[in-house]
Amino acid sequence: MNHVYFTALRDGAGLAAEVAALDGSTPHVYEVVPTGPFDNDPNVTDKKFPGNPTRSFRSQAPLRVVREVTDWKRLTPEELHMWRDRLSAIRADERGEIIN
Repeated sequence: MNHVYFTALRDGAGLAAEVAALDGSTPHVYEVVPTGPFDNDPNVTDKKFPGNPTRSFRSQAPLRVVREVTDWKRLTPEELHMWRDRLSAIRADERGEIIN
């Protein structure tokens, strides 16, 4: 990937961290500051959601980590399973595309 992705929503970052954690590893969420220009994430902005309600962004510049965030809403095992199933279905769909 040519970009680093981030969100301004604490629980949205937690959702992404939980879904990305593999094999029972512990997910982490960090407060970050962009060090360069950033744009709305075209994978969700206007494509799946009008505007940018997910407050999702991407940058080609690094992000500076300010601190680890620990007070984000954790998914239940059932919610995590549902999200992983949804992502698997998207990956299996030949029309699925990640804009890089």
